[in-house]
Amino acid sequence: MHLLSASCVCALLITVLLRQVSGLQTVIGEYGETLEIPCNNGAMKAEDVLLAKWKYDKGEGPPGDLLVKTGNNAATISATDEYKNRISMAANFSLLLSSATLTDQHTFTCMVVAGADITEHPVNVVIYKKPESLEISETAKELEIGKLTELGTCVAKDANPAANITWLKNNVALVADGKGISIEASVQEDPVTGLSTTSSILKYSAEKEDTDAQFTCSTQPTVGTELVSSPTTFTITYSTENIVLQVTAQDPLVEGDNVTLKCVADGNPPPTSFNFHLKGEMVRVENADTYTITNVSRETTGEYKCSLVDNPTLEATEDVTVNYLDINLSPSGNIVKSAGDDMELNLQIDASGDYKVSWTKDNVKLEKQPKFAKLIYADAGRYECEVTMGLLSQKALFDLTVEGAPIIKQLSKMASKDANHKVLMCEVEGSPKPAVSWSINGTSLEESPFINGKIRHKITFRPAVNLTVSCMVSNEFGADSKSIHVASDDNDQTKLVVGVVVGLIVATLVIGLAYWVYMKKSKQGSWKTGEKENGSSEEEKKLEEKVEENSQKAEV
Repeated sequence: MHLLSASCVCALLITVLLRQVSGLQTVIGEYGETLEIPCNNGAMKAEDVLLAKWKYDKGEGPPGDLLVKTGNNAATISATDEYKNRISMAANFSLLLSSATLTDQHTFTCMVVAGADITEHPVNVVIYKKPESLEISETAKELEIGKLTELGTCVAKDANPAANITWLKNNVALVADGKGISIEASVQEDPVTGLSTTSSILKYSAEKEDTDAQFTCSTQPTVGTELVSSPTTFTITYSTENIVLQVTAQDPLVEGDNVTLKCVADGNPPPTSFNFHLKGEMVRVENADTYTITNVSRETTGEYKCSLVDNPTLEATEDVTVNYLDINLSPSGNIVKSAGDDMELNLQIDASGDYKVSWTKDNVKLEKQPKFAKLIYADAGRYECEVTMGLLSQKALFDLTVEGAPIIKQLSKMASKDANHKVLMCEVEGSPKPAVSWSINGTSLEESPFINGKIRHKITFRPAVNLTVSCMVSNEFGADSKSIHVASDDNDQTKLVVGVVVGLIVATLVIGLAYWVYMKKSKQGSWKTGEKENGSSEEEKKLEEKVEENSQKAEV
């Protein structure tokens, strides 16, 4: 079987489906297209055929001749009826029938003379046409739960054979059950074209879950792909069965904020009026589902309800909690105390929930709340407490100053960088910062930073004699002083003189020994040669003078 196109662009020949029905070959063609009717399935060789002739069964009377071909001659059209201008013969002796219609559904016969044999090959022709469109019309405005309602009509126009329509919900086929689903189909045939239009009416009892469900209808043509209509959705109406009270507010909700109550009902269409129960007071709202409470306070905390106006027994409940956190620290601010005093802290907390307390001193975390039995200077500083409850927090602080007369805790000597100087350090406690002075002047003075009521003062000096040095401190609350004995550097100078004298004596002995050795050698030379006696005498005198000079220095 072969299907040829009427043109290269727009007249695609349909693929012919063949089947044997009671020994009769059948060809299915598409409405309006060119149909190729094969002669003996195209199995004949052109050189063997002496004559090929096509005719068709009119139903009544003799068959109608269509065309004939002899030898190598061109085919001659013999038809005088509607086929005269619609038929031609292919090279393989197939009959080509253009613009196929339902009236072409006949039995066509190809008669072939090949040598001494004459054979006939009848072919049954069936014309099909897919629907021009598939649409859902006459749709319902809304569907009510539990009520069988005519949802719509699906129409498949001008088809052959008549279209078989299937209804679908969310791409799942619906089957009539005589209860919630009813499908009624009807077919009308066009008296002129013979084409059929199928109408299918769906009656459906909706459920709540059918909200936003997509309804479609489809049909499967004899040849080609499935046709599916555009989806249609419906409004599903049902009474309210449940309501929910929603609370919208900042998190956390604190005093001064606003809180909005919203009543949500599952009915469709939803109710337009609600009753809001505000801690014993009922407020009715029309054409709205919300109520806003402004500038809430801790007294706003409580149970709230909403209900339907037409069914007060259907209600919803929610609790509203207004969070608050108040703290009071006593004492606070700038606090001035005297060293040795007692100070009691009192932290009062009023909160709507569980809270945590933390303390710092000068931004350093403390393990617990400070206690002051007897204040010392080290207790001075900035104290801050922070109370947290979830996302809420409050802070309080005080600056503690501990005052008192200065006291010299220690006056001590320190090693110096060289042996000629003395270093004294005076360690003092007191507040405000004490003034420090010394009873002597030093070559340098050093003072440490004043921290926690403590200060260190260091003096460097060179004493000429043994003396007593005093450190004196004072502030607006009193004064104190301490003294220390410092030895002079004279003992060190005596040790130096003794060392110099001993050194000179040793030097004299060395020179004397050298002189004796020299004289001994000189005399031995004179005895042998008799020369240089005068020169030796002069050198001897010079050495004696040096020895005498060194001796005098040693005595000094």
